[in-house]
Amino acid sequence: MTPASTAEQTARRAADSPWVDRLARLGFCARGLVYIVVGLIALQIAGGGGSPSGDEASKDGALREIVERSYGRPLLAVLAVGLAGYAVWRASEAAFGKRDEGDERKRTAKRAGSAAKAVLYGAFLVSTLKLIADPTPKRSGADEQESTATARLLEVSGGRLLVGAVGLAIIVGSGYVAYRGLAQKFNKRLDTSDMGRVEGKIIDVLGTVGMAARGLVFAVAGFLLVKAAIDFNPEQAKGLDGTLKVMAQRTYGQLLLTVTSIGII
Repeated sequence: MTPASTAEQTARRAADSPWVDRLARLGFCARGLVYIVVGLIALQIAGGGGSPSGDEASKDGALREIVERSYGRPLLAVLAVGLAGYAVWRASEAAFGKRDEGDERKRTAKRAGSAAKAVLYGAFLVSTLKLIADPTPKRSGADEQESTATARLLEVSGGRLLVGAVGLAIIVGSGYVAYRGLAQKFNKRLDTSDMGRVEGKIIDVLGTVGMAARGLVFAVAGFLLVKAAIDFNPEQAKGLDGTLKVMAQRTYGQLLLTVTSIGII
């Protein structure tokens, strides 16, 4: 056996170890807590206000909302461990694959998706660690960053088409997310063997409503990107916080945003 194959087998055993499994579970809990805080901030936006600390209904805003509590930094430290575990788990999936990958095309797509999530949550982990080290950094809103990035893209040749295409892709993706929720495709990833009938029904409702709410928010964000491309106005491109505020400003928007916020939670 070559040193390379020995190293790969060692890495595979490490990726399948109970500790990686526990870290992945902690990572899912960390994701859930962040979404709960985002949903609570969104509820305050629906009521016509914002978070007491003025933070955005976004992942970074949720982290700042947590760190400003007396228990915030220890809790963020636990979140950081969870996010690290989630990123490592996704990276191991990208490197070694999943148990139910299917054919070659599905295998490649799933590994690419896992790699993207590993990078995304690795960056989120870095943001968390920075906030633990410095709880009062200079704030730059996600909407401002989104607008700046869109403005730069609109200025290049073919930029409007590219921004519009990204917006359409987000809308299509949001439809798929909502479909997975409504069709309860998420059940394939759950072991409900130890749950009773009532608990299983609760999980079904939570998963359906939650994924439908995510799909709705993504759809609105994608629509705003398409509109920014059509109107040649990068200010219309919004992050999560801005998207939720746009929803609140529409007819029946506060009711819709309230339902969406509960769905996010």
